[in-house]
Amino acid sequence: MTVRESVSQPPPLPRYAILVDVGYLYAAAGDLLFGISSRRSYRVDAEGLIKALQDRAKTCMRGKELLRIYWFDAARDRVPTIDQRVVAPLPQVKLRLGNLNKHNQQKGVDAQIREDLETLARHGAVTDAILLAGDEDMLPAVEAAQTYGVLIHLWGVEPPYGTNQAERLIWESDTVDVVNTDFVKPYFTLDTSREPASETPVTPPIPSPTAVFGSRPPRPTPPPVRPAQPSPVAKLGPSRDRVEEIGEHIAHKWILTRGRDNIRDLLPGPILPTVIDKELLIEGEKELGHSLRPYKEARDWLREGFWARVYREFDFGVGISGKAPR
Repeated sequence: MTVRESVSQPPPLPRYAILVDVGYLYAAAGDLLFGISSRRSYRVDAEGLIKALQDRAKTCMRGKELLRIYWFDAARDRVPTIDQRVVAPLPQVKLRLGNLNKHNQQKGVDAQIREDLETLARHGAVTDAILLAGDEDMLPAVEAAQTYGVLIHLWGVEPPYGTNQAERLIWESDTVDVVNTDFVKPYFTLDTSREPASETPVTPPIPSPTAVFGSRPPRPTPPPVRPAQPSPVAKLGPSRDRVEEIGEHIAHKWILTRGRDNIRDLLPGPILPTVIDKELLIEGEKELGHSLRPYKEARDWLREGFWARVYREFDFGVGISGKAPR
C-alpha cells in the first residue's frame, strides 16, 4: 500500500453501544404507565421497543455508528422465554441472560452489564455508551469505562414521582436523559387476565396500599426505647446515618428488581419475615463491608432505613423510628 493510499483512507466513525437493563426498563415503564412494576401484569412488544431505542439513539448520537444493543434480561435457569427468543435473532442485538430464581429475583445481570461495559471500553470498541439502568451497582463499570475515554450517556424512564435511578449514578454519568410516557406507551399493554406461564411463576394481583389501607390508618408503632447513654458496643459500631442510608438503598434496589407488588406484601410492617430480614442483614453487611451481628442498634437502624424508603415509596407515613422520611 502506498503512502497516498494509506492517507486517503477515511478514519473510522466513532461508535456507540446501547446497554439495557431490561428488568429496570420494564419495571419502571410498568410503574409509570400502570402503577404496576411486575411484568406478569402486562405484555411488551420488545422488538418494537428495541427499534424505538435504536432510532432514538441514532438521533442523539448523530454522526456515530451503532455497534450493537446489549439486552440484559433474566430467565429461569437461563432458559430463554418465548419473548426472549424473539429478541435473540434481531440484527445488532445481543441477548444476555442472567438467572431468575424462584423468588423472581434477577441474579448475575448487573455483573454482566458491568463486564460488557468495561470490556468494550478497555478494547476501544466504542467511544460512547448509552446505559439504560438505575442501579448504583453500575458505578464501578461507569467509572472504569470513563478512564478509557468512553462517554457514558445515562438514560432512564420518567418516574411517576420521585426518582427511580441512583443519585450517584446520575452524578457520575456524562449526560443524562429520560424516556417519557409517550415513548414507552405504544409497546406496553396491560393484561391482568394472562394465564400463568411455566417460564414465569404468576401469583394473584395484590391490591394497592391505598385500596387496603385507605379507609383506616396503619397501626401506630411505638418508637424504640433507647438508653440514656449509648452502650460501648454502639460506640464501636458504624454510624447511624450511614447504616440508615444503606437500608434505604437496599429498599430502593428491592423495589426496582422485585417489583412494587412483591414489596407491597411486606406492608404494613415494621416486622419483616425472618427470611427477608436475614437477607436484608446480609445485603447491609455487604454494602457496609463488615458484620453487623455484634451491633444490635445498627441492625435496628438498617431496618429503620429500609422501612423509611418503603413507606416513602407508597406514601405511607413515617418510618418506625418516628422520624419523617428523608
